[in-house]
Amino acid sequence: MPDSAYSSEVHHGKRPLDSEGKEGAAFSSRNFRRYQLARMLAIMGAEAQSVAVAWQIYQLTHNAFLLGCTGLALFLPGIFFVLPAGHAADRYDRQRIIVLCYAMQAICTAILLYMSLVGVRHVLYIYVMLFFIGAGRAFSGPASSAIQPQLVPKGAFVNAMTWGSAIFQIANISGPAIGGLLFTIQFSGSMAQWTGAPIVYALTMCTMLTFVVLVSTLRPRKEQSESRAMSLQTMMEGARYVRNAKLLLGSISLDMFAVLLGGAVSLMPIFAQDILHAGPRGLGILRAAPALGALCTSITLSLRPIRHSAGKLMLVAVGVFGVATVVFGLSKSLPLSLAALFVLGASDNISVIVRQTILQLGTPPAMRGRVSAINWLFLGASNEFGEFESGLTAQWFGAVRAVVFGGIGSVMVTVLWSIFFPKLRNVNSLNAEELLKANAAYANSEPVD
Repeated sequence: MPDSAYSSEVHHGKRPLDSEGKEGAAFSSRNFRRYQLARMLAIMGAEAQSVAVAWQIYQLTHNAFLLGCTGLALFLPGIFFVLPAGHAADRYDRQRIIVLCYAMQAICTAILLYMSLVGVRHVLYIYVMLFFIGAGRAFSGPASSAIQPQLVPKGAFVNAMTWGSAIFQIANISGPAIGGLLFTIQFSGSMAQWTGAPIVYALTMCTMLTFVVLVSTLRPRKEQSESRAMSLQTMMEGARYVRNAKLLLGSISLDMFAVLLGGAVSLMPIFAQDILHAGPRGLGILRAAPALGALCTSITLSLRPIRHSAGKLMLVAVGVFGVATVVFGLSKSLPLSLAALFVLGASDNISVIVRQTILQLGTPPAMRGRVSAINWLFLGASNEFGEFESGLTAQWFGAVRAVVFGGIGSVMVTVLWSIFFPKLRNVNSLNAEELLKANAAYANSEPVD
């Protein structure tokens, strides 16, 4: 049966509605402050590590295909473990799952550090460690997403999502820069072997362990959990819920297809070298532009929250994302390309904030883990397969046409989704009452616990 107690409390006004609250409402929570600090450190470490892994594998192989397999090694566990990971996030203690998964990632990073110090040159061993890191992410991702409403006051979730997005963008910008900078550090004497990748791996291991310590001190609010043992039926309920709850299906699939088609980021090295003639430094600036746009959006929305017409705003934002992608594809000017990427990142972040809020507040607490796992798989598929799709179409049509066609495709998807998913278009304010009501037809007809 659905989480009727939760729905009833909201409907009859016995608990506060989830709304935007004050500008810094989320920071009143000790849990939120600690979790976001831990999250920022972990993301910075992971992004720095991705630079080290990519550089190390390319130096060992000089093979672009093997370099691309790093993302595949991280993504494959998600395909295998998405259903049990979602059920685990609803059945067991989410905090404990997160701590165990990051502890496992820290161990894998320690092994990468050891292999880089002793000079292991077979990339298969690196891929194995990446697979286990991906497995840890596959289980921690749904649990991390599902636990977030438990870490903030009940009326501050939208504010928490907005600030959380800003913190993510700060870490996303600084992580690769830190990783690249550490590669240039040279020690002399007995510490000569600590250069390049080992230094980055040591930093990442420290950030992961710090994350484990900080998350272990959280005191999340208790919520209803899944009481049944794991079975194919319970694991599949997340997929069935998303399929029938059109609001969730529309928001998740819209983001997936927009990212899948508008994969300009993966082709940036081609644009930086062959079209804009900006070199490696220009590539670094291009990579930072979308994150900077997203950061500005997060700060703006934290000060001026979305109060109405959230669904229409999300659709418009995805449309702007597609248009900005087209402009970037056609541009032969570095300033214009940077402006297009800035707008691309800013508009994309609006849709991310709205989609994540719909996902968390429009799902009964006992189902959040399984629904988050489906969302996690959709995002992974769009990002990883989007890179493959962009590379394939660039090989067929050229980089410029690939990006332009992808941007046009994103705009077309936005128009079609506004027609096919009227519930998504009609979402007004981002609060639990409205979002749960939008999915009430499924909640009242399909048992979920």
